[in-house]
Amino acid sequence: MKKTENKLVKEVLDDFEQRVRARKSFDNQWQLNMNFYMGNQFCDVGFGGFVREIDRQYFWQEREVFNHIAPILDVRLSKLAKIKPKMRILPSTNDEADIYTAKVGKKILDSVSNKMNLLAKINQATKWSEICGTSFYKVAWNSNLGQIVALEEDGKKIKSGDVDIMVCSPFEIYPDSATHENLQDCESIIHAKAYSAEQIKQMYGVDVVGKEINVYSLDGVSSSLGGLGISGYATKLIETTRKNSAIVIEKYVRPNEDYPNGRLIIVAGDQLVFDGDLPYENGIDGKREFPFVRQICNEEVGNFWGVSMIARLIPIQRAYNAVKNRKHEYLNRLTMGVLAVEDGSLDIDNLEEEGLAPGKVLIYRQGSTPPKFLEGEKLSNDFEKEEEWLLKEFSTLSGTSELGNMENISASMSGVALELLLDENESRLKFTTDSIKTAIKTIGKQILRLYKQFATLPRLEKIVGENGDLDVFYFRGSDISSDDVQFDSEADNTDTISQRRDMIFKLLDQGLLQDENGKLSNSVRNKVLENIGFGVWETSVDLNELQIKNADSENKKLSLGEKIDVKEIDDHNLHLNQHIGYMLKSVYSASVDKELEERFLEHIRAHKKAKGE
Repeated sequence: MKKTENKLVKEVLDDFEQRVRARKSFDNQWQLNMNFYMGNQFCDVGFGGFVREIDRQYFWQEREVFNHIAPILDVRLSKLAKIKPKMRILPSTNDEADIYTAKVGKKILDSVSNKMNLLAKINQATKWSEICGTSFYKVAWNSNLGQIVALEEDGKKIKSGDVDIMVCSPFEIYPDSATHENLQDCESIIHAKAYSAEQIKQMYGVDVVGKEINVYSLDGVSSSLGGLGISGYATKLIETTRKNSAIVIEKYVRPNEDYPNGRLIIVAGDQLVFDGDLPYENGIDGKREFPFVRQICNEEVGNFWGVSMIARLIPIQRAYNAVKNRKHEYLNRLTMGVLAVEDGSLDIDNLEEEGLAPGKVLIYRQGSTPPKFLEGEKLSNDFEKEEEWLLKEFSTLSGTSELGNMENISASMSGVALELLLDENESRLKFTTDSIKTAIKTIGKQILRLYKQFATLPRLEKIVGENGDLDVFYFRGSDISSDDVQFDSEADNTDTISQRRDMIFKLLDQGLLQDENGKLSNSVRNKVLENIGFGVWETSVDLNELQIKNADSENKKLSLGEKIDVKEIDDHNLHLNQHIGYMLKSVYSASVDKELEERFLEHIRAHKKAKGE
């Protein structure tokens, strides 16, 4: 048995080393991207396959960095941050029970989004995908989370468990081949991460021998930046070591003929800590899949890894730095001058040390040629043209524009033309926004499937309702009948608040939000106030909405066999609409249950009698 385990561990470690070598070129590009984003832009990949610093050739050489990549990326991130993870569930059928479970599913997603701070995780993953081209979410079930359901004899708490969403950088993920274009094409995935020996002991209960593990970290040491007589500093990504640590390798194998439920192998250091089926039924129709969700910046055909915008901007940034620094070197020569001195006519050491201070007396050998400044050539206009062209290239390649610069907007440009320019500017981010939305939907589906698998006991969850009140609900896994996650219409765009306000005011002017009497209902009014930036007014109470909720509750009780009396405070018109609608959708949708039909009809007659009909 021990020999078999050792063989399996060796196979996993050898497979991991092979994948590390296969991914090396991508690692180098990601390191370059991160260095250029942070301002350490005088570096490249050396012959040994490692990122190296480019030293200055002369002490006087200008090496300033004019970082346009960072602000461009900040603009893209701010635009992408407008995508809000508001999800809804489409019911599997028109049956009232499925509609109810779809509403429960939406509440579950809202609760998890709030608990896990999903918006912050999406922004974190988006930053990774924008810098490196690819990022991942790991959607798992954590037995250490959730509510306390029992205590062991030693007092240890037993919890119900809960969904746990983690953001994984591309440095942690190793596919079986970089030629697969998505996760679905991969036969296996390795998730590798370095942990200290103490962490591994707590996680898996095994003792491993800690070693020095190579990891990436940030360093703010001085680099060869700056100009003549000036030292520059920039944060840079370096490879360092982490002591008393080991790598935990999780190898996920897709279900196949040999392993119908897939396979998960976990190796900590050189010890096998788990070998079994894939733990999560997170695929379609209860199939077991990888617990990862992939998000990319831009797709490259035939490549698993996405392409970052920074990789396209690096040549432009290098050229721009070169143009600006050559201009500054020319200005240095123009202002400080280049002095021609006859050999032996001056004290050269004194001249080099003190320079030409104002009022300095120069003593030169009698009969020799007096020192004089060399006249330099005039700065070519090609420098200015090249600089302007490079600035335009930044906008063209990055998908951003200079619409924020009023000098670029003609005074005669119409509002329609401006709107078309804005739409075109937003459409450049279309592929990236679609990738983020697809990732959010997949996360939502995996969340619901995990609850369906593990939430066997009733669970209590809390969310903030539409009117600002606290909505508390119970559910269990059997209450989830659909995982068809879609976006709410309000979350399916990247409009700014001003654009949303303008659209709402136009709808109000056209009378599309008013009822047949030309008035706004309380619910519509609250929704309008919320969408134009005034939030939810907790003091407002929509009685119609409360009446409809009460009628829906009565429908559920009547369908379960309870007898409901009509109350004096009931709005009979609203109740009649809800009861009759429920009967048409559910009671009469299949074979008619006479008892159920009579129970509803009796209640409807009571409403009509109270109404005076």
